[in-house]
Amino acid sequence: MEQDCPENSGALRNNHKTVTDLPDDFDLKRRVAREAATLLYFGAEKEYKQAKEKAAETFGVHFLPSNLEVALELDKVADENEGSKRMDRLIQMRGEALEVMCLLSRFCPVLIGSVWRGTIKQGSDIDIAVYADEPEDIVNVLKADGMKILKTAWTTVNKRGATLESFHIYAETLTKHGLEIVARSREEAGKKRKCETFGDELKGLSVKELEKVLEKNPTQRFIPA
Repeated sequence: MEQDCPENSGALRNNHKTVTDLPDDFDLKRRVAREAATLLYFGAEKEYKQAKEKAAETFGVHFLPSNLEVALELDKVADENEGSKRMDRLIQMRGEALEVMCLLSRFCPVLIGSVWRGTIKQGSDIDIAVYADEPEDIVNVLKADGMKILKTAWTTVNKRGATLESFHIYAETLTKHGLEIVARSREEAGKKRKCETFGDELKGLSVKELEKVLEKNPTQRFIPA
């Protein structure tokens, strides 16, 4: 559940290094990736596919960068616009994620998304995967702790001929960060999943792993080399 950048996008883009300002050694494919990343960062496009197609059209080319290439450029765009406060916010969001995960410990929580990766941007939320055969149990635990639940919804997707269902809980932390909890059946726990953006295994962090990261290297990133 990524939200639009709350800042004035026009003002941000005026201060942003556009693709025309990039060094000459930036190859064309990377320029397309950079433009797609810029479109995503400022909310002009919501999805990677549409952002890449629009960027390719801008440059008049018929090839597209990979999602990984766009994601790496998006990370740089966020860094350029948000500075050191970005990492401060990452630490705060990881701390909040740990609190929620401890609360939901019996549902095998795993931190995923940009807070796990360390690639947050303005508008990013906290994504946590949990496993339960009765998703309402998770909602009840959150409500009992005073969590503000914004909405819940079932989602169905078809992958490789298989129909997969998940229950999504949208909430808000005390510091107004968005929180999306994805509940799947217990039999799904431990199954390997591929990240559609970075192309690697969607491992995430367990409670113990997140505690270790916060203790030793709270801004550690988990992205392909």
